[in-house]
Amino acid sequence: MEDLLLIEEITKNKPGAFQQLVEKYQTLVINTCYGFLHNYQDAQDVAQEVFIDVYRSIEKFRNESKISTWLYRISVNKSLNYIRDNKKRTWFQSLDILFETEFKTGSSNSLSESPEEIIENKEKMDVIQQAIDKLAKNQKIAFTLYKYEDLSYKEIADVMNISISSVESLLFRAKKNLQKQLISLYKKND
Repeated sequence: MEDLLLIEEITKNKPGAFQQLVEKYQTLVINTCYGFLHNYQDAQDVAQEVFIDVYRSIEKFRNESKISTWLYRISVNKSLNYIRDNKKRTWFQSLDILFETEFKTGSSNSLSESPEEIIENKEKMDVIQQAIDKLAKNQKIAFTLYKYEDLSYKEIADVMNISISSVESLLFRAKKNLQKQLISLYKKND
C-alpha cells in the first residue's frame, strides 16, 4: 500500500492500518537503532518507542518528506536520547559484538573461526566502535547512517535536515577523525 494512503487510513483509525506501517518499516527502524546502540534488545525497545511516538503523532506528518525519512529521523533521535539517558550503563556487550555479523547477514562466520580469531575480531570491533562513539554527534549520525544503513548523501541530508554538502563534509571529517583515532590506538598498542 502506498505510504500516503496508509497514513490517511491510520489517521482515520482504519483497523490494521498501523500494523501495516509497523510491518513495512520495522526492520528499517530496528536496524537504524541497532546502528547506534549495538545491542539488539535495546534496539527493539527503542524501536517500540519510535512506533509509539509515530502512532501518537501521525497527524503531524506533513508529507514534505518520505515516511522512511521521518522514521529515520525519529529513530536517530530516540537512539541518541537512549544513549544519553543510559550513559552510565554499558550498552556495548561482548556477546552482541560476536553476533553482529550474524544479525546483519543472517549467517555466522564464527563457525569457521578459532576461539582466538573470534576474540581478536571482537577486540577489533570494540576498538572501532569506541572510535565511532568518540566522534562528534553529527559526524557519528552521518557516519552511522552511511555505513550501517547504506543511505545516500541525499537521504542523510533529509534525515538530518542539512544540505548534501554538509553531509559530505561531516563524512569526510568523520573518516579523518576515525583514521586519526585508530592510528593513535594502534601506535599505543605497539
